[in-house]
Amino acid sequence: MVQKPLVIGITGGSGSGKTTVSRELVRRLTADGSSAILLQQDSYYKSQSDKPMSERILTNYDHPDSFETDLFISDLRRLLRHESINKPIYDYEQHTRSQEVENVEPADVVIVDGVLLFNDERVRDLLDMKIFVDTDDDIRFLRRLERDIEERGRTVRGVIEQYLATVKPMYHQFVEPTKRYANIIVPEGGENLVAIDMLTNQAKAMIKQPK
Repeated sequence: MVQKPLVIGITGGSGSGKTTVSRELVRRLTADGSSAILLQQDSYYKSQSDKPMSERILTNYDHPDSFETDLFISDLRRLLRHESINKPIYDYEQHTRSQEVENVEPADVVIVDGVLLFNDERVRDLLDMKIFVDTDDDIRFLRRLERDIEERGRTVRGVIEQYLATVKPMYHQFVEPTKRYANIIVPEGGENLVAIDMLTNQAKAMIKQPK
């Protein structure tokens, strides 16, 4: 009987360092001989191709309704059945989903991350380990500012306006309350090497456990 993949869910506010933690876990588990992949909730933002750009730029990306959650869950379940998926690609400069997709093959370990990962009970039920990355608001904002300018083609003013209008209030309304679902809380994200060591060792132990 083929063993079910281990599924690790990592959430936290925008800029908390959750993706840094996720990628480091993938790197370490792969180096240890396991196959591991990262599936990001951000890839599943809804298509807005039917809207003009003037409406797209007003999108609240930090609200649960901004995601195509049913597709995300369907793809995650396919990976758990050892089936490949065609993962959507989101174009942040055009504020809509790209027409291209990325083929993702199943793996021993599936790490999923996203700001609203724990909001849907259906997603939580698929996770073997639930991690909340807890980082100070000011640090998260500065990280987001740098990322959105360098990687997503945003302006300083645009990032600041978006943070004050939606990112910060949505964090306190939708993200922070899901901390109660976490098995493990990691302060300071990718800079917390002790926590990453502990997560890696726990994941290795869980991989070896029969399911």
